[in-house]
Amino acid sequence: MISEALAIAIKHHQGGRLQTAEDIYRQILAVEPNHADATHLLGLIAHQMGRHEIAVEYIGRAIALNGTMAEFHDNLGGAYRALRRMPEAAACCRRAVELKPDDAAAHYNLGLVLNDQGKLAEAVACYRRALELRPDYAEAHNNLGNAFKNQEKLADAIACYYRALELRPDYAEAYSNLGAALRGEGKLEEAIACYRRALQLKPDNAEAHSNLGLAFVDQRRLEEAAACYRRALELKPDLAEAHFNRSFLWLLSGNFAQGWPEYECRWQAHRFAQPLWGGEALAGKTILLHAEQGFGDTIQFVRYAPIVKQHGGTVILACQKPLLALLEGCAGIDQLIAQGNALPAFDVHAPLMSLPGILKTTLDTIPAAVPYLSAPAALTEYWREKLRDVRGYRIGINWRGRPGQGSWLARDLPLQQFAILAEIPGVCLISLQKGTGREELQQARERFPVVDLGDEVDQASGAFVDTAAIMKN
Repeated sequence: MISEALAIAIKHHQGGRLQTAEDIYRQILAVEPNHADATHLLGLIAHQMGRHEIAVEYIGRAIALNGTMAEFHDNLGGAYRALRRMPEAAACCRRAVELKPDDAAAHYNLGLVLNDQGKLAEAVACYRRALELRPDYAEAHNNLGNAFKNQEKLADAIACYYRALELRPDYAEAYSNLGAALRGEGKLEEAIACYRRALQLKPDNAEAHSNLGLAFVDQRRLEEAAACYRRALELKPDLAEAHFNRSFLWLLSGNFAQGWPEYECRWQAHRFAQPLWGGEALAGKTILLHAEQGFGDTIQFVRYAPIVKQHGGTVILACQKPLLALLEGCAGIDQLIAQGNALPAFDVHAPLMSLPGILKTTLDTIPAAVPYLSAPAALTEYWREKLRDVRGYRIGINWRGRPGQGSWLARDLPLQQFAILAEIPGVCLISLQKGTGREELQQARERFPVVDLGDEVDQASGAFVDTAAIMKN
């Protein structure tokens, strides 16, 4: 009788009648409390209904009753992933693969977890294995594309999305992802067409509305972008990326009053027990300012340190280690700490990029006391001597950012674009490029001269400080 009841419950479960299925599973457990399948399926329903903690409890109990079922471990991994408990999720999914190595879904689910952990190469290997076992697995093609996109391999990502759509022409998520990859390549009209198709297939896809807004911003169609973000947030009020994107739209439009508060959505939770500073007088307290994004963001927003200092406290700045030497001379900072080092005691804190909002910055009150950073005088003099024989009107140039840093492709330009400057009589171009991009110099010199200062820059005295001293010359 129990086997018949289980079969009936599974039919209801597969038909989406979850409450009916749950009632029958519970009836089975009332008769046979150690029935592993009913326990597992009760946990699976909890997972499908968003009750992930309960799912972990029931599926864990099922595994204790029968630990040989790969599906049990796989679904427990899914529940842990929903709870963002990634180490446990990965362990469960790996166990599922061990128990059933020819199960494409197990490899796929492990790939999802590894992708979430940022282990992109391992995720790619898992998706590839899933596709070896099941070549028509559209979801695996789509998520392999996501892993490639996260690796900045946009051409590979696009090929994966197209393959997913060949297999599933109504795959709204793949259209949205394809749109994002095409946008990354600057193909905005094609991206917009993909987003629109995704929304035709799934009008309530909040993420697609938000992504369409990004493409409109790229085209400076700001009112249409605002409508997209508004619709995304109507559908999903807690969609962080839509709030984040809307904050940039408002800031781009000069609407600081709404833009800076909305920009705070980037924090799920502040990481310190001490309270966030609200702009009040510090009255002798110690405040920790902390860098949070790229080098350039820190360099731009450290201009607020002197204003914070005017509130009467001790100012500590925790920043990226390569910036320490450059920021030593910045006014308003009492102590510099490299990120990752032990922090001294402090009373309140503020992320550097929250300061414009905290201090209610407007377009008219952006701190403009420049220069607020400087190179040491001795180093500036050292480079003055080194550059003594470099004649002409000296222009420092840079053409590539750090690979993999957000929208870095949109910031880069071909070195050849500087040829028009080099043709002006008396101009001398000096390379400030470090790392990626310097290899282009040899080919460029066949057309126009560029002075390369070599590997000495920023090696001895700390990153950015030599560059600053050279720029002073």
